[in-house]
Amino acid sequence: MSDIGSDGVLAGVKELTPVQKTLAHGLVFLILFGGWEFGARAGYVNELIMPAPTSIAYRLYEMFFVTGSIYWHYIITMYEATMGFIIGVSIGMGLAITAAISPVFRRYWAPYAVVFNVTPGIAVTPFIIAWFGFGWSSKIALAALVCFFPPFINTLTGLLNIDKDATELFRSLGSTKKQYFQKCQIPSALPIIIAGLKLAMTGALIGTIVAQFFSASEGVGILMQRFAFRLNMDGSFAALIVMSLMGLSLFTLMEYMDYKVLYWRRHSRMEEVGAKRKRKWMKEMGDMSQA
Repeated sequence: MSDIGSDGVLAGVKELTPVQKTLAHGLVFLILFGGWEFGARAGYVNELIMPAPTSIAYRLYEMFFVTGSIYWHYIITMYEATMGFIIGVSIGMGLAITAAISPVFRRYWAPYAVVFNVTPGIAVTPFIIAWFGFGWSSKIALAALVCFFPPFINTLTGLLNIDKDATELFRSLGSTKKQYFQKCQIPSALPIIIAGLKLAMTGALIGTIVAQFFSASEGVGILMQRFAFRLNMDGSFAALIVMSLMGLSLFTLMEYMDYKVLYWRRHSRMEEVGAKRKRKWMKEMGDMSQA
């Protein structure tokens, strides 16, 4: 029986090199999609259910490079999701900060926030469309509603769960409430706040797509629905891949923000920021000595 090493890897098992890992992933990809392609071409898979990967790839090529029809729908969906995200996050974080500062506000507001969270966003879509119309406003409103709760609850939880030793240190130094909030609460809460923002970004995209399914004349959601109604399944799958690319790009943007803001969680990034601040400090000291 093999032993488990301290690094959690089976002792005696040779770790793959980066090239070997790439080749292994490529092999799995070829087996999966090669089998899918063969099954579709041989008639083992109904193309109304699972069209061949090459058919989907050609449809993607056509939408991006032949007709260019996807670009406007892509831009509209990204705009609606981004605006919904900004509005939802602004409201959620604003209310969370207010609730963290004021126990009275927190006591009476929190139950309503829970009600908003447990109410399915899809269920209120007809009301959103009736209130905001069939244009962009209804998609932005539903995206804001769907992505509101994660920033609210994560920001509130992060601001209220501060290390007791840090709190005592700030109190012993005679810090004001503003200093305690800016220098202690916000930095301590940032990791969980950014985790909430990642969830909110995904929720905003989901809310936008759902609203487009209900009522829209432009957007990736309505494009996919049109393909499905015509039983053009390779086009539907192509639109689905575009949605996945949108979600991946938005999530990558949030990961980049995580990398830039939470620099102290990564050793290399912390050294980079420390060196940059050291150079700035030495430059300021040199200017002061010359003056």
